[in-house]
Amino acid sequence: FIQMLRSAKKRDVLQLLRTAPEEMLPFVLEAAVAAQSVESLAALSDFLGFGKEPKSLLENFLYAAAFSPRPSGELLRLVLDKLDGKQLAPEVWETGIVAMGSLVGKLCQQKLCGLQEVQRGVETILEGLRGAKEESEVVIYLLALGNAVLPETIPILLDHAEEGPATIATAAVSALKRFPTWHISSKVKQAMRRIFHEKRKSYEKTCRLAAAEILLDNEPLPMDVINLLLATNELETEMAMFLLLKVQNSLRADHHPARKIMKDIMRDPRINNYNFFSKAGISSSFSGPLTVTQDLLSTFGLDLLFLEGGFLRKSVSDFSLLSQGQQLHAAQVTIEAQGMESMLGENILEGEEEPELKAGMSAIFFDVQLRPIIFFQGYTDLMAKVLLSSGEPTSVVKGNLLLMDHHQVIPLQSGLQVAVKLQGGLGLDISANMDMSIWEQELKTSISARGSLAIDFQAELDAPFFQATMRSQTEVETSIHFDTMLRFSGSPVLMCLQLKEEQVPYR
Repeated sequence: FIQMLRSAKKRDVLQLLRTAPEEMLPFVLEAAVAAQSVESLAALSDFLGFGKEPKSLLENFLYAAAFSPRPSGELLRLVLDKLDGKQLAPEVWETGIVAMGSLVGKLCQQKLCGLQEVQRGVETILEGLRGAKEESEVVIYLLALGNAVLPETIPILLDHAEEGPATIATAAVSALKRFPTWHISSKVKQAMRRIFHEKRKSYEKTCRLAAAEILLDNEPLPMDVINLLLATNELETEMAMFLLLKVQNSLRADHHPARKIMKDIMRDPRINNYNFFSKAGISSSFSGPLTVTQDLLSTFGLDLLFLEGGFLRKSVSDFSLLSQGQQLHAAQVTIEAQGMESMLGENILEGEEEPELKAGMSAIFFDVQLRPIIFFQGYTDLMAKVLLSSGEPTSVVKGNLLLMDHHQVIPLQSGLQVAVKLQGGLGLDISANMDMSIWEQELKTSISARGSLAIDFQAELDAPFFQATMRSQTEVETSIHFDTMLRFSGSPVLMCLQLKEEQVPYR
C-alpha cells in the first residue's frame, strides 16, 4: 500500500483519505505518512484540520510521524505547521511535542541537523520549555528533549534535574538516561552524585535512584560504585534493597558495562558481606536474556520499587535489544503511584515535600517516548474513578508503523547491479489499566501488548540479457500480558505477578 502511495498523485491520495471508511481511515493515514512522498504529504496537509478532526486520528498521524524510520525535513515541517498557534486538545498537543522531539533526533542522526525545519523544531521545544507555567507542561518538553537526544541540551536538562521540583527533576534525569555513554561526561556524573547523595537539597527517591542508575550504567568509576554501596547503610530499607539488586544484576549480566569493576570491588570483604547484602525489603530488580544469538541479545527486565508500608511506588517492565554495542528499548512501560503514604497513614520523611496523590504510566517504544497517561490525580479524582470505574483499559498506542525502509543499489564485480529493497512494518496495540479498591485494599495493574511484524525483502538483478529476482516475506505475531496484584490489608503485603506470553506464530 505504501509503495502504491509513493507513485500516486496528490488528488488520488486526498480522494483515498476522504472516502476511506471510518475503521480504515487510520490505516490509510498511517500509510500516507510512511510513504513520505511530496504528493502524499501535500494531501495530508490539506486533509488534516487540527481543530475539527477526532483526537484519536490526530494522535495516529503524530505517532506515525514520530516512529518514521528515516523522516524527511518536509514531514517535520508538516508537524510544525499543524501545531503552530492552534488551540489543541491537551492529548494532541502533548503527543505533538514528543513527536517533534523524536523527528528532530532522527533527522540529526541522518546528519541533517542543519536543516531549517530542525532548527525551528529545537527552538519551538526550548522556547516552550522557557515559557511553560505548569509542571505538567515542563515535563512534556523535557520528554521531547529526551527523544531528541541532542548533546547541546544536556546543560538545560542538568539545570532542571538539580534545581527543579520533584516531578520536573525526575523527568529531567529520565531524559538524561536516554543519552548514550559517550555523552555522559564527568560534569553529568558530578551532578548525578550531588542528586543521589543529596548534597544541595533533598530529592524524591525515584529521582535519586535514576541518578544512581546513570552512574552505574555509564562506564562507572570504582569510587562511585563503592560510595553507592556504602550509602545503602543510610538509606531506608526499600531504596537500599532496590539499589543492591541493581548492583547484583550488573554482576550477573555479561553485557553490563560495570561488570568487571563490580567483580573487582566484590573481592573486598568489607563490602561483599552479609551486613551489606541482607536487607529485608520487598523491592526487586531483575534482568535476564530472552534470546541470545551471535549478533543480538534481547533482554527482559522488571523493576519494582515499594514504599516502606508495602505500597507499589513504581514498576518498570523493559524489553531491550542489544547489538554491536548499541541498545534499543523495544518496549519499556513504567507505572507509578505517588502520594499513597498519607492515604495509608505513613509519615513523610523530614525535609521531603509531600507528593500529590497521583497514578499514571509512561512508555517508550523503539526508543520513542510517548506522552504520559494519568490514571487519576488528586483524591477527588481517585474517588470518582473508583466509584465510576468502567474497567475498560486505557489505550497507550495503537496503529501501524513503518519500522524499516531501506533501498540500496549494489555494484557487482561482473559490472552488473543488484537493487535491494527492505521494508518492515509493525502493527501495535498496547493498553494498560490500573484498578484500585480502597475497601478491599487491593491494587491491580495490567499491561497488554499485541504486535505483528511483517518484513518484505527483495533483491533484483536486471541486465539486458536476463533478469532475476529473489524475494522473501517474514511475518511474526506476538502477544504479552503483564499483570500485578497487590493486597496491602495485612502485613506482609501479598503480591502476585504474572507474565503471559502467547504462542508466537512465525511464517
